[in-house]
Amino acid sequence: MYTPTHFKMEESDALALIETLSFATLVSLGEGGLLSTPLPLLLDRSGDGVRLIGHVARANPHWKRFAPAVPSLAIFQGGDGYVTPAWYAEKQKTGKVVPTWNYVSVQAHGRLEVVEDAAGLLDIVTRLTNRHEAGRERAWQVGDAPDDYIAAMLRGIVGIVLHVDRLEAKAKLSQNKDEQDRAAIRAGMAGVLAIP
Repeated sequence: MYTPTHFKMEESDALALIETLSFATLVSLGEGGLLSTPLPLLLDRSGDGVRLIGHVARANPHWKRFAPAVPSLAIFQGGDGYVTPAWYAEKQKTGKVVPTWNYVSVQAHGRLEVVEDAAGLLDIVTRLTNRHEAGRERAWQVGDAPDDYIAAMLRGIVGIVLHVDRLEAKAKLSQNKDEQDRAAIRAGMAGVLAIP
């Protein structure tokens, strides 16, 4: 991803964004071209590196057709929005302005691993559930469903683990503009986001 220095995010900020967003598009090279799957991914920093953990439907060909020797890519997209030249003070002065787009994006590159054993799948599903049910007054737990039902559901999925070896993170948020323009952009974005 092309990332000028003033838009580059620090690794700690990129990991925090992954943890916050937690929904990505997984892209892999496969037989016949690119494969892509949107899915939630759990950030795991418990071992020696960074891993992203999730699962796909067993019927999804992504897990069978990716090229194991070629890195896969998980793309996390944060907020984004169009920035009109009308918000810049320079528009009124010289007219020398153009539109742009502000956005936040993190790309995690790494080796994809498939998990098919029941214990590994149960761990993935339990961890994902606990992460997304955290903070709810009456958090649902995997153990709330009957064991035979969970066993049947696990047979319908395949776990995936992306072992991250490189992160690229970009926050293009008009850092290259002066404070007057950034304030005008914030005000303009607030107005756009307030529209139902």
